[in-house]
Amino acid sequence: MKMTKRILTALMALIVATVFSLSALAETAEANGNPPESMPGEPPEGGMPGNPPDGMPGEPPEGGMPGGPGGGPAGAPGGFGDSGASDFEYAGATEITASADETDGTYASATADESALIVNTAEDVTLENPTVTKTGDSNGGDSCNFYGLNAALLAMGGGTVTITGGTITSDADGANGVFCYGGNGAQNGGAGDGTTVYISDTTIATTGDGSGGIMTTGGGVTYATNLTVETNGRSSAAIRTDRGGGTVVVDGGSYTSNGLGSPAIYSTADITVSNATLTSNLSEGVCIEGLNSITLNDCDMTANNTQRNSNATFLDTIMIYQSMSGDADSGTSHFTMNGGSLTSLSGHMFHVTNTHAVITLTGVQLVNEDADGVLLSVCDDGWSGADNIAELNASGQVLTGTILVGDNSTLTLNLTEGSSFEGSIGGEIVNAKGETVSAEVGKVTVTLDDTSTWTLTADTSISAFDGDAANVHANGFTLYVNGAALEGVSE
Repeated sequence: MKMTKRILTALMALIVATVFSLSALAETAEANGNPPESMPGEPPEGGMPGNPPDGMPGEPPEGGMPGGPGGGPAGAPGGFGDSGASDFEYAGATEITASADETDGTYASATADESALIVNTAEDVTLENPTVTKTGDSNGGDSCNFYGLNAALLAMGGGTVTITGGTITSDADGANGVFCYGGNGAQNGGAGDGTTVYISDTTIATTGDGSGGIMTTGGGVTYATNLTVETNGRSSAAIRTDRGGGTVVVDGGSYTSNGLGSPAIYSTADITVSNATLTSNLSEGVCIEGLNSITLNDCDMTANNTQRNSNATFLDTIMIYQSMSGDADSGTSHFTMNGGSLTSLSGHMFHVTNTHAVITLTGVQLVNEDADGVLLSVCDDGWSGADNIAELNASGQVLTGTILVGDNSTLTLNLTEGSSFEGSIGGEIVNAKGETVSAEVGKVTVTLDDTSTWTLTADTSISAFDGDAANVHANGFTLYVNGAALEGVSE
């Protein structure tokens, strides 16, 4: 079965209206926004509201990776700079359209824009020990990123797909490993149609650009257990989401990304990962865009961000931002980490730009091996349209390093439950391009509860302080609050 979608703009519809019959107009109206019943989950006609007329959403004017880390690679083989959402066909070498229970199945495609396996049904499908192989590049752009065109395995249609064991490999551009599309037309905030993927003990490997490991969009739901995932292409996060978001829950396993603009996790959804090993060998460890979240429980993450991507002018390990591409609604982003370890080999450990971010750390082992020792930066980067606002909440947490807050940025730092901070706060910021971003510190409020301490490593100026001054250890330096030296600090 092939599924075809025709796209007509409002202007085209008016022209057609003057030529064709009323019945043709009715058919056109159906095509503009209401997929026929035989095409569950087909993306809405006309593309996504707010999509730029050319180029990927959020593509920088001088090239680079569109939208930021995790976006489709501009200029990559297959022309990922094209929006790709205007017209496409779903096709699968094998298609399952009803309830099925298959064991040791082999599914393969070497054809461009054809998945090796499409599961398109509202019923339950079980795949035990499948072997899925996908080659054949796509130039589908957003159709690959938002809707799952050319994925090795595409689940859609509202049913539940359970995958146990097996291997899934793709060696093609725009070929995500396992794609769960929830059918909401990639409308941010829209409810999905119920499409849910349960996948466990499976090995997933992708090599092409725009080819994530496990991918969730359109309100889909993915539960992953004990996977081994490795990606090698550009814009190919191991755990990846895009427009329309959804829910991703991961427990156990290892997730490794090796490409530019390919963090271990890229979130335009709500993602929770527990008891996993996460590694990014070239890019950020985590990217969160807009009104979305990532929670890590007892995970070990290591990132070595050595090459800048897209508009970004900083190197960092945890990046929280808003690209204004439309891929994610604007709002408060949340990064929460409980236990485990976070190792930053290059760049700032945390970086917040063009959004409001809440960072919550509880008992995490933080290892910062970058020479500059920047714990957190809150400042302008390569995007604009929103404020740079961060809240860092530390509970039972050891923090060390320098915090940088740009002159037009805001930070609230809360230390509770026996937390300690050894470091300073400043506003002199130079980005990875050698450009001066800020010369003065912005608005900073620090709160210490009775059990928490701050040991200065340099003279520091902040806007407000709440707590017992005796819990601040001067260490030979001075803490200025609203221009005046704080009295009563410990030596």
